[in-house]
Amino acid sequence: MLLYLHIPFCHRVCPYCSFHKHTPGSTPIPRFIEAVLAEARGRIADPAAVRTLYLGGGTPSMLSPSHLRQLFGGLREILDFPALDEVTMEANPATFDLSKAGLFRELGVRRVSLGIQSFEPEVLRTLGREHDPEQAAASVRLLREAGMPSVNIDLMFSVPGLSLDGWRHTLETAIDLNPDHVSAYNLTYEEDTAFFQSLQRGELDADEDRDAEQFHLAHALLTAAGFEHYETSNYARPGHRSTHNHGYWNGEDYLGLGPSSVSTLGGIRHNNVSDTDRYLRMVESVGTAVIESEALTPEQLRLERLALLLRTAEGVPLEIVRPADPADLVEHGFARLENQRLILTTAGAALVDPIAAQLA
Repeated sequence: MLLYLHIPFCHRVCPYCSFHKHTPGSTPIPRFIEAVLAEARGRIADPAAVRTLYLGGGTPSMLSPSHLRQLFGGLREILDFPALDEVTMEANPATFDLSKAGLFRELGVRRVSLGIQSFEPEVLRTLGREHDPEQAAASVRLLREAGMPSVNIDLMFSVPGLSLDGWRHTLETAIDLNPDHVSAYNLTYEEDTAFFQSLQRGELDADEDRDAEQFHLAHALLTAAGFEHYETSNYARPGHRSTHNHGYWNGEDYLGLGPSSVSTLGGIRHNNVSDTDRYLRMVESVGTAVIESEALTPEQLRLERLALLLRTAEGVPLEIVRPADPADLVEHGFARLENQRLILTTAGAALVDPIAAQLA
């Protein structure tokens, strides 16, 4: 089972982000941590079944050293950390120094995912990021100096104002820092974000040709630098694929803790309340913050597996694709058939969403 823990706190809310997040405000963080730990104790029936831990947000790295010790100390009482395949924490480059990077390692974090997004100052301002390119580069070096075994850099393309040359510069800068993993995401306009509202007003635009051009540039530069393209948006050095995310794509059970978290356990989807204050009250009063549960049908599970596996280098088994006919995709060079699996080519990977809709 995969375990996800959502930390909703951010110093600043980015205009493109649709995840449940907010500034700490009046929320007592020690109380929040105790609630998450209480939820973990109540919902993890078999700690030995947990094989990965992922702390996302929000910005988990903005927690103070004392709060991080409180959180990880409690988690160590629940989970067998040495037995976990992977422990990942998301981090913002502006939220830690060498001492704190060393603390991440001391607490058992083995993989840090840095939300850098860009090395272009103007693009960082557009995205509302609180770090600059120099801080971003320094954060990678700090994690290396602290002995972090695996470092991922998150990058974003097709951002308003990002030229192809600017995207090339960001990619080349990232490669020069020698990370173990790079996630290169196409900006999407999600509802309930400031960017979506700007798109609706005509202030921003979406351009499929620009998306494709920047996707193909990322693929060319990263694979030439020795990264394996193992999922539409993810590139890894050998031995550094994300075990946690791979579990999602393969349809493993996962448990989400914290406000707005989602779980899928034994074919049942559970949703936590997307309100931090209400989350605290619910966990403290009844031990859980689940407000909705749904038994997924075999067809729902098939479609989810199809959409996720289609994004991977291993592709999707043909029995999941059927009754759709992928022959047209193969004929036009968007996919190939191999060992009874349908695998997208690079050209197909750039169109994964419409292809998934076509095969659904």
